[in-house]
Amino acid sequence: MAVMALKMSDIAKMAQVSKSAVSIAINGKEGISDETRQKILKIIAEQGYTPLRKSRKAEEDGIGEVTFLVVTTSGLVQGDYRSLPFFNSLISALSADVSQLNGSLRTVTVQGDELADRIESVANSSDNGVLVLGTDLTQEQVLLIKQYVPNVVFLDTYFEDIIADFVTMDNYQGARLAGRYMLQQGYTDIGYFASDKLMSNFNERRRGFRVALAEADLRIAEEHFYYVSPGQSSSADFDLADLGPKLPAAIFCEDDYIAIRLLKAAQRAGIRVPEELAIMGFDDIYEGTLVSPELSTIHVPVDQMAQQALHQLQGQMHTTHWNPQKTLVATILVKRRSL
Repeated sequence: MAVMALKMSDIAKMAQVSKSAVSIAINGKEGISDETRQKILKIIAEQGYTPLRKSRKAEEDGIGEVTFLVVTTSGLVQGDYRSLPFFNSLISALSADVSQLNGSLRTVTVQGDELADRIESVANSSDNGVLVLGTDLTQEQVLLIKQYVPNVVFLDTYFEDIIADFVTMDNYQGARLAGRYMLQQGYTDIGYFASDKLMSNFNERRRGFRVALAEADLRIAEEHFYYVSPGQSSSADFDLADLGPKLPAAIFCEDDYIAIRLLKAAQRAGIRVPEELAIMGFDDIYEGTLVSPELSTIHVPVDQMAQQALHQLQGQMHTTHWNPQKTLVATILVKRRSL
């Protein structure tokens, strides 16, 4: 009976290693020395320990407690990140999906400059895997998390050179779709409002939009490429007079927050939308339907991203030989009246 009651934490104590090291050894992943791996596997064999992830009863009981790790930065993911509709919708979708699997979602928030000191304790307290909000993460931070957490899926980011599980929207495809639509509507004098915060999502949107214009032998004029702060809905400090003497006929914004601020600033300046200035955003947040005219944008299927992330996490937990998967969920053009 005592053997049947063994937990991963018990094996970790016997081997004098962390629970994450035991999980790495069980799953045959990199991150520990061969000597440590053999030591752990020897103890597991001697004790007759069976990992819970292989127990049919455990699978029937549900997914258990899943950790959602949020690393706050000076970028888009700050302390009040849940006030931003996209992040709130993502967390709500994850919570609902985990509940359907008879589990619970535990949110852990770590400041970026404390990640190196806290990631091991997060890993040790996360037996059922970790979902990471990766919006602002650097490659170095992703690699650090991957080193300590054996079962992890990164959401809302993507790095080509890192072998890990990622789930994000297809930013390149979405922005290219937006660019083509603007061209189809007859616009050739096109401006671009870019985020002044560097992150992989916005970089991919920039690339996709430029490719769409290049296909029509067009490019964004240097004077019509603007940098603004993302994730803010207030347009109080947004003065179109600062953008130069002549605005382009249409502007694509890297997210809906920027687009809504631009739309409000245009109306405050007496500029008619879309007659004098057409505007398009990206993300399809609910607030885009509350402004007038309603915002044309690119829809991001947040629910599907949440479902896919859990699918990949379960694949890691319950599949002996799981190959990391990078998933780009396609976006959808939403035609409204601002363009």
